[in-house]
Amino acid sequence: MMKQSQSLKCDFIGGAVNHRLLFGGGRGQGLPKAVGMKAGKTPHIVDATAGLGRDAFLLASLGSQITLIERSDVMHTLLQDGLKAARNAGGLHAEIADRMTLLHADAIDLLPSMHPDVVLVDPMHPPRQKSALVKADLRAIREIVGVDEDQLTLIQTALATASKRVVLKWPAKASPLEGLRPCSHQIIGKSVRFDVFMI
Repeated sequence: MMKQSQSLKCDFIGGAVNHRLLFGGGRGQGLPKAVGMKAGKTPHIVDATAGLGRDAFLLASLGSQITLIERSDVMHTLLQDGLKAARNAGGLHAEIADRMTLLHADAIDLLPSMHPDVVLVDPMHPPRQKSALVKADLRAIREIVGVDEDQLTLIQTALATASKRVVLKWPAKASPLEGLRPCSHQIIGKSVRFDVFMI
């Protein structure tokens, strides 16, 4: 049987990503609000845990320059392939991909040398008790990267690096991360919430 990780693909051109691009609601969505896209502001953002790049692609589609950091060799390769395909597709997808810069590194090591307006952190969370609710692609990513045991260190590094805010993407009903200072405000969706830490 093919492992889930072998069937995983970074696709910025079709499927859910393209649907979100066309019909997602623009800057009115929770994530753009969380990173501070309002009143014409378009911050420079570092996505410290890039994954399949879907959130980064959304933010880039709304005009932001996005630096994606991914430490997993497998996920980095998938992102490279997805960005190359988007650039080769031309048009809007190429324009968006050109605002995305992919780096292969551990964000904890790299962030201190950077000066972004906003850092987005979406760590790999512990498995839910109802594992059937977790989408197949998320299970496949977990198979590759495991659980981010150093997520608190990453967020604290982001807080010391960002000039305006840090946004933590977290399960909507999960307790705050132990050891982390209270967030400034939250934007809560059906399954995830964004904990916003103003600098």
